[in-house]
Amino acid sequence: MQIFAGVGGALPTTTAVDYVVVAGGGGGGRFGGGAGAGGYRTDTSFAVSAGSALTVTIGGGGAGSTSRASNGVNGSNSVFSSITSTGGGGGASQQAGAPSVGGSGGGGAGSTNETGAAGTAGQGNAGGNGNTQGGNGSGGGGGASAAGSNDPSATAGGAGGAGTSSDFSGSSVVRAGGGGGAGDSTGGAGGNGGGGAGASGTNNATAGTVNTGGGGGGSRDLGAGGGNGGSGGSGIVIIRYSSNFAEAASTTGSPTYSVSGGNNIYVFTASGSITF
Repeated sequence: MQIFAGVGGALPTTTAVDYVVVAGGGGGGRFGGGAGAGGYRTDTSFAVSAGSALTVTIGGGGAGSTSRASNGVNGSNSVFSSITSTGGGGGASQQAGAPSVGGSGGGGAGSTNETGAAGTAGQGNAGGNGNTQGGNGSGGGGGASAAGSNDPSATAGGAGGAGTSSDFSGSSVVRAGGGGGAGDSTGGAGGNGGGGAGASGTNNATAGTVNTGGGGGGSRDLGAGGGNGGSGGSGIVIIRYSSNFAEAASTTGSPTYSVSGGNNIYVFTASGSITF
């Protein structure tokens, strides 16, 4: 379809955009489960109006647990205009009860037979269960494309669920992977898409990768001075539309702007706004 220039040869203002909105990932549990990834929402042809500033909020990752008595902290929501993605659920810790529901749910602690928490419909998946093999293996956190895994053996943590791939930023990138659960012998792998690996022994678990919404891994906390859960990765908002239309009239928050594949692309890693 041919797009005609506006008055005086200027490009017209877009009336619709595509978006990816990823929330912050949750924090992993101590002696417990991996955290859920931040909620992942994407769509095309979202209607926008010229001259109106649309809010962009980038959710931070939740803190990993430093105590068996408290679960990992949920990630914070990310927002674009009226679209909200829910922060990832914190992983369960040994003495703190069930893991938290989120965009994707946190994994259950192995030593207390916790069931993984649910994800939010259309945004993510549930965390894995702990102690399904009769030991201390904890469940992995849920990811955008797959649930977290249950513990694969009595001494190993479950893997985090896989994230979702998008080429909105100009190249294919996987985001919103869940954190791996803790294990006596082996921590679970972080989910593809920025999920942090779970830990064994006295090691700290791995944090989720920044600007992916990846969940933090769970720590085993074995012995004196045991390890802490990994923190979640911060979120991201990506907006694109055809370069047959004018660039945004203004932005705040210093998004990265590029043109790729015939599209104007704005990538926000800090909160701000965009006006078309």
